[in-house]
Amino acid sequence: MDAAAHLALLLLTLPALASGVYLLVLTLCSGRVAPPPRSSRSLRFDVLVPAHDEAGVIGRCLASLEALDWPRERFRVVVIADNCGDATAAVARAAGATVLARLEPDVRGKGHALAFAFAWSRAQRCADAVVIVDADTDVSPNLLEACAARIERGAEAVQAHYGVRDPGAGWRARLLALAFALFHTLRSHARERLGLSCGIRGNGWCVTHALLARAPYRAFGVTEDIEYGNALGLAGCRVHYAGEAEVRAPAATAPAEAERQRQRWEGGRYALARAQAPALLRAALTRPSRVCLDLALDLLVPPLALIALYDALLLVATALAALAVPALAPWFWCAAFAAACVVAYVLRGVALSGRGLAGLLDLAAAPFYVLWKLATLLRPFERGVWMPTRRRAP
Repeated sequence: MDAAAHLALLLLTLPALASGVYLLVLTLCSGRVAPPPRSSRSLRFDVLVPAHDEAGVIGRCLASLEALDWPRERFRVVVIADNCGDATAAVARAAGATVLARLEPDVRGKGHALAFAFAWSRAQRCADAVVIVDADTDVSPNLLEACAARIERGAEAVQAHYGVRDPGAGWRARLLALAFALFHTLRSHARERLGLSCGIRGNGWCVTHALLARAPYRAFGVTEDIEYGNALGLAGCRVHYAGEAEVRAPAATAPAEAERQRQRWEGGRYALARAQAPALLRAALTRPSRVCLDLALDLLVPPLALIALYDALLLVATALAALAVPALAPWFWCAAFAAACVVAYVLRGVALSGRGLAGLLDLAAAPFYVLWKLATLLRPFERGVWMPTRRRAP
């Protein structure tokens, strides 16, 4: 009986320990990395803005791009008006952007819009690299400088810091800002320090045309950013993190929009885990490649809300087991260690979020967020259709 109980608790505790140790390693390695020296400012960029019915928000984004600190003759702002039924194209032209109108209603999605724009940019032969910015985003003036400085030192793919523009707009926005600090900031700092790939986060990323020629863009799922970032890892390229540059988009605050956004993100990640994790693990073992290993682990480690819920239930189960059979107490301490790793990870994310004490107070809503997220993930959702998140009414 004791042997069976030990085996059962071992099987229950191992997933928590594996996730906790993985998060603890990232936490301990999340110190900021100094940016490289300034570039020669000679590279040419196409800044691509994929847009589907974004007339109400794209003007602010284009004004932000016009303020980029880069020689104006060395970058173009290109809006891909993808199957738009509003005035997106007219607003973009009035702001001085080049507009590519794509009308293929049977082939929709951000991935298809990007593939179309990449092919156009390569055919133009006017740019060395492309930068992708969402239509509802503000960018820091040093975005192109941060990318160029790394490209001139050998990088072929770069991801800027991706944050929330209005973290005070409701409890979901506050927790999303913390989630970004954990998933985008903490993990990306650690991966840059360890020489791993920070991945592509869908907004504020850059690839060279040389890389696009070697690793063509064929990512058309609902999480096309992660899909292509993993494909780059399989092609032997890591995505460098440019933490000193940032792009910020507003959070989805309306319940229906926040729910749909969360379903798309998490549902897409689960599908990618099934599709890409085996190939990444094979590459990690056969090459070997620590970049591919980390990308596989990133897909396989569950979302933080599920880890926290599992750890809480495991603590209760092991505590009850230890009370009934004192010899089982070591499993409670293993569960406590796994939970402590998660706590350290979250506290480090709060520190990196820059919200200070307010960030700690935001954690009070975390249990409600976990329940909301579980309920959201259990509902069916529409796959494969590009419907940009309406974060705030125009």
